[in-house]
Order: sequence, then C-alpha cells, then structure tokens
Amino acid sequence: MRALYTFFSSIKLTVLLLAAAVVLVFFGTLDQVHYGIFHTQKLYFEHVFVTWSYPQQAPFAERLGWLEVPFPGGYFIGPLLVLNLFFAHFRYYRVGYKKIGIVFIHAGLVLLLLGQLWTQVSQREYFLWLAEGERKGYVESFHHDELVVVDRTDPDHFRVYSWPVSAFSRREAVLSHDSLPFRLRVVGFAKNAAIFPMAEGPPGTPNLRITEGVGAERELTFIQIAPTFREGERNITTALVDVVTPRGPRGRFLLSNVFRQGEPMREYFPPQMFEYEGRTYELALRFSRRYLDADIELVEFRHDRYPGTEIPFNFSSDVRIIESPDMPPRHALIFMNNPLRYSGLTFYQASFADNDTKSMFQVVSNPARWIPYVASGVISGGLLLQFIISFFEAGRKRREARLQQGGAI
Repeated sequence: MRALYTFFSSIKLTVLLLAAAVVLVFFGTLDQVHYGIFHTQKLYFEHVFVTWSYPQQAPFAERLGWLEVPFPGGYFIGPLLVLNLFFAHFRYYRVGYKKIGIVFIHAGLVLLLLGQLWTQVSQREYFLWLAEGERKGYVESFHHDELVVVDRTDPDHFRVYSWPVSAFSRREAVLSHDSLPFRLRVVGFAKNAAIFPMAEGPPGTPNLRITEGVGAERELTFIQIAPTFREGERNITTALVDVVTPRGPRGRFLLSNVFRQGEPMREYFPPQMFEYEGRTYELALRFSRRYLDADIELVEFRHDRYPGTEIPFNFSSDVRIIESPDMPPRHALIFMNNPLRYSGLTFYQASFADNDTKSMFQVVSNPARWIPYVASGVISGGLLLQFIISFFEAGRKRREARLQQGGAI
C-alpha cells in the first residue's frame, strides 16, 4: 500500500501524465484535419487507449503506412491526473492557514477535470433552420439519426414512435411498439450510402425489391460507402425496412435522412405513407429531434454590412417564442456572442442561406456549462488568497528580522 501511495502521489507521475496529454493533443490535432472535431474528440479523448495510424494522405505514406502508435487516451489520463492530484495534495500539504490557498487551487483543478467529464457525457448538439415567417417546435441533432413511424390519421394531432439508429445499426433488428399493429424489420443498413436509380448503376447493382414509397416510384437502390467525418459533411444514413403485419408483409421502404421533408424538399421527397386498418402512417429516417416546450418563429434575419462594402459586421435574428396561444409571445434578438437561453438549451447564431432569408442556429444542451466558471473562480480565489497570505507573511518576517537586528545592536 505504501508503494501505491508513493506512486500515485509522485511528481514524476504528474510529469508523465502531462507529457502524455501533450502527445494526445498533438496526434488528435493531426487527425482533426481528416476526422473533424466531433469524431476526433470521440476517438482520442473519450477512450482509454488510442492507436494513431500514419495518414494515407501524408508524404511517404507508401513506406510508413504500416506505422501505428499506441498511447493512452483521455479516459486514461484524466482519472489518473485526478488521483495524482488527490494523493499528492495529502502527501505534501501541511495543515495550516499559510497554505489554505493551495486547497482552493487544487479543488478548482479537480472541479475543472470532473466538469469536462460531465460535459463529454451529457452535452448534446442540435441545429435549427428557420425561414422568415417559419416556426418550429423542435431542434434536430447534428450527429444522430432516428427511425420514426408517424400516425397521421388525425391531421391536428400526430403521434410519433421513434427508435435511435443505434438500435439496429450493427445487426438486423425487429422494431415494435405496443400501440402499433405492425412491426418494422430492418433488412439493410448503411451508416453512409450512395443512392441512385437502379438503371444508372454499374453492372451488378443490387435489386432491393422496394415496393413502397420514393424508392419504388423512382426505382432506387443504394450501396454502402465509407463514413465521412469531415466538418460540414453529413453521412447519408440509409435503411431498408419491411413493414410486417399479422396478416403478412405490408411492403418494403427505402428510408434515408437525405429524404428531407422540409420546404422546398417536400415536393421532391414526398412523405412515405401507407394505410393499415383504417389509419394512415408515415415512415421516415431523419435527424433525431428534441421537441421544445414552445414554438420558435423567425421574424427577421439581418445581415448588416459596412457601408459601401460587402464586408459583414453583424448577423442577427429576431425571433418570437410562442409558448401558448393564450400567452403573448416573447421576443428575443440572437446575434454573435448574444445567444438565447431557453428550456435548458442555448441558441447561437451560426449561419444563413437563401439570400439572407433563412437563419441557422446552433443549439447546445450542456448541464455542466456553469462548472468552468465556478472552477475558474475557485482557482482565482485560491491564487489571490495565497498571494495575500504570502505577502503578509513576508512582511511579518521582515519586521521580525529588523527587530532582531535592532536587538543585536
């Protein structure tokens, strides 16, 4: 036990872990060019161990393509740093008011590390596109998809049944719900796909025998391609789904998140509908949605430029938050560095399109967003407290030294 205590409280361990963190950040930065920020974070900072492979696009790849470098990941370095800080504090700290600031500094550092872990586990990112005059009561995920069945029998009240793609992405699966009179059997899936008419495909293009929806009307097929992780690119998640009823198969649909339902895409990709037992259903594979407690409407988007130039100096969106027909709407102005915070979400002005008539918001849910502020305050307070204590302690020692010199005379 003594050896373990000495090891975990060692300054050498601190230096090794900090050096490993530098290596992790270095290789993660190199791969960020190919994988983007989101995937790089998952690959390097949310794993215990990481293996870096020599990039095929780099110089001398034909000679060094075999090179792989294993090293510890973020989930290995972070917990060890916390343990090291904890044990080193109790090994070297001496109880007394003179070092009380050190306690606050160490507590703030631990809070920062734990806050980062909480952020990685709990943070979710969404987006919201709105045209002027358009309103929506949901936001859509940047990185996740869902398969949904929408009961559209009542035009004033839709009922949605959803399953995350992770429920069937690695194997064939049968999806069901107690309120649905049929099941969905996923017979084909691609994280990223190329979709094209069967007649335009190369020899050997698979015939998927699609019988319903857009895939049947346009005689579409798809092939699986390598997923993309680049910034600004989205995987075309695609699934081949059979609707199975107690009376037998109802039909086969081709579903994809590229079959968007928003305007003006609705005309090109109409909803994939079918009827069963007197009810009307829609099938779709779409970006995962999070529904809000209110509708958000874009009143006006402004793209202001410096006079006489095309250089922008301001992007802003005037939005209305409509919580209930019985309550007056609330107005909010969203612009750079001035987000809207509502219902646990933060709406940032992110982009625009269609001749400055559409606005895109990046929406973030992060329950741990307050921790860096608190941790920074604790660390700053500890540093200030330690400085004040050291300042007065140094003054006291100088006065004692002068008294001793006077006494010696």
